[in-house]
Amino acid sequence: MAVTTASSRPGGPPEYVVIREQDTEEFTDEDFEMELDRALDVHAEFIVIEPRNLGDETARWIKVGNCLHKTSVVTGFVSGVVQYMDSSRNFVIISCGVLSVFCASIYAVSWQYDPCCKYQVEDNLPKLEKILGSLSTVTPVVLVRRDDTRRKKLHNIIAIISGIICAYRFYKWIKS
Repeated sequence: MAVTTASSRPGGPPEYVVIREQDTEEFTDEDFEMELDRALDVHAEFIVIEPRNLGDETARWIKVGNCLHKTSVVTGFVSGVVQYMDSSRNFVIISCGVLSVFCASIYAVSWQYDPCCKYQVEDNLPKLEKILGSLSTVTPVVLVRRDDTRRKKLHNIIAIISGIICAYRFYKWIKS
């Protein structure tokens, strides 16, 4: 398997896990993915991914999930605000509500139960000098574990409310 370095804390998950880049031909992309899965399963506070392909793919996956989450929240919020401020704009209310529900649904199906969604890509690398000092690459992808419970509740509540508003406005629009 790929070489993984972990720094553990007594009685809890490791502080960080480093998935090291290997120059030999014996390590495949699947080996690195299995190491990432293990690191996600132990709930490390930081995961440092040295293999460039795996790091880029993981960062992209997290960013797409974040985009879906933010789009769901913003469009749901816009749907509610427009409903409150100017309820005659059925098209805006309905289209924003549908987009909010759609993005929340895609997130729920594809991202919500993925252990990777508990992590965010850390862009402030100087903050992590202690961990990064021993790496063999200058451009690792660093994942930081974050509690996303409130974030998920917020986006689900906003999507449900905007879906209800959307359904109500669509019903009134069709009826008139």
